[in-house]
Amino acid sequence: MCGIAGIVGTSGVNQRIYDALTVLQHRGQDAAGIATVLDGELFVRKGQGLVRDVFDQHAMQDLKGNMGMGHVRYPTAGSDGAAEAQPFYVNAPYGICLGHNGNLTNARELAEIIEREDRRHLNTSSDSEVLLNVLASELQRVGTPRVTPADIFAAVSAVYRRCRGGYAVISMIIGHGLLAFRDPNGIRPLVLGQRETPKGAEWMLASESVALDMLGFKLVRDVAPGEVVYIDVLGRLHSQVCSATTRHAPCIFEYVYFARPDSLIDNISVHRARMRMGDRLAEKIVRERPDHDIDVVIPIPDTSRTSAMQVAQHLNVKYREGFVKNRYVGRTFIMPGQEQRSKSVRSKLNAIDLEFRNKNVLLVDDSIVRGTTSAQIIDLAREAGARKVYFASAAPPVKFPNVYGIDMPAASELVAGSRTEDEVAKLIGADWLIYQNLDDLIQACVHDHSSIKEFDTSCFSGHYVTGDVTAEYLARLQSERSDSAKASRRDGERGGLKVIGKG
Repeated sequence: MCGIAGIVGTSGVNQRIYDALTVLQHRGQDAAGIATVLDGELFVRKGQGLVRDVFDQHAMQDLKGNMGMGHVRYPTAGSDGAAEAQPFYVNAPYGICLGHNGNLTNARELAEIIEREDRRHLNTSSDSEVLLNVLASELQRVGTPRVTPADIFAAVSAVYRRCRGGYAVISMIIGHGLLAFRDPNGIRPLVLGQRETPKGAEWMLASESVALDMLGFKLVRDVAPGEVVYIDVLGRLHSQVCSATTRHAPCIFEYVYFARPDSLIDNISVHRARMRMGDRLAEKIVRERPDHDIDVVIPIPDTSRTSAMQVAQHLNVKYREGFVKNRYVGRTFIMPGQEQRSKSVRSKLNAIDLEFRNKNVLLVDDSIVRGTTSAQIIDLAREAGARKVYFASAAPPVKFPNVYGIDMPAASELVAGSRTEDEVAKLIGADWLIYQNLDDLIQACVHDHSSIKEFDTSCFSGHYVTGDVTAEYLARLQSERSDSAKASRRDGERGGLKVIGKG
């Protein structure tokens, strides 16, 4: 999962893109990058680390221009090196920068075609570089010094025909404008905002509406599935749905975990969705354990707080903050390796003994993915004196890999992949465990003011909305993107071997 932002402004955009990326930092902590344009000259700064670490005062001063884009990244495609920090750039045609959130399911096939037929060299294993070169190849066909909106719509129409998967893209065409588009199924989020200034209208695109809010842009709408939005250097907006077929099925895990609670995605409030998740979860607890002996409900910060408060209210038991979080440790789930995830839990959370001692505690988390974090948190609760520790997940069991940009590549690494709920409870050390039902999760995210009627629920259901995910593809994905595969690549790099290529 990554975060992207782009602005066509009437004044310098470097600081605003920096600020947008800090707000989207929860979407990726591995690398960050910003590219801006002034009078046809491109300025780029990118590197590994948090936004605040990549950009110092000198770097910011060098990012000149009224048009720019930024990206925060966490590794999903099998590599976590500095070479894969975005935006990527190709100098022909016109000069194109691109940042991408999501994952192409046919990246390997596309890479082979790009090198064999389009005669383009790929320097990384990132599917974002593949996507950039597909776009560049299609724009190359224009063959004129300037491209029109119609040319851009035709080029991206061809991109849609060639690329499969879940993706949201922001791209700059040097000297022309800012381009953005969203996959035909609307799996990955992308929003459009506008701000009026004395010099004219400014436009912004971002992964989440919260980035618009903090910069004073008004949310205009979500970019539609299969829609292309192009803002030229004069600030004129052009848009068109360019995919022959579309289907609106956003990733439900955005609402469960990834998105900030103060964001609106596809006109659905993340905060309200999480409240309803808590309501539905509490109803299930009452149905299955009407004689529960829960003394207190404690959330596992931060994402589960909203759901946990609703659970406590419905169960008529106390809600307490029992864990103190170290704000300077990243989100455990999106760390690149299992060893790093495991080491970070105790450095990230510390239990307040008073809230646990001699109590039957219900811990509420947004989801359980690999289970290692849950087990360590339950250990913390017992060490703090809890008499019994129950565990509730606001999401259903994660049983299947996610192939659209979330780092759940290997079923063997998912604690619920081949285990029953009782087996998972035993493994993580809970006295009992309860999961949200999938139908209840879907109903928690649907509401009357949104047109969304279905979601991508592949990590829970095994149903992939793009229709192209085979058993062979999943097996290859596991061999390339599992924690053990990543560790092997890192060991190779430390030994002097750098593998560059597809996959």
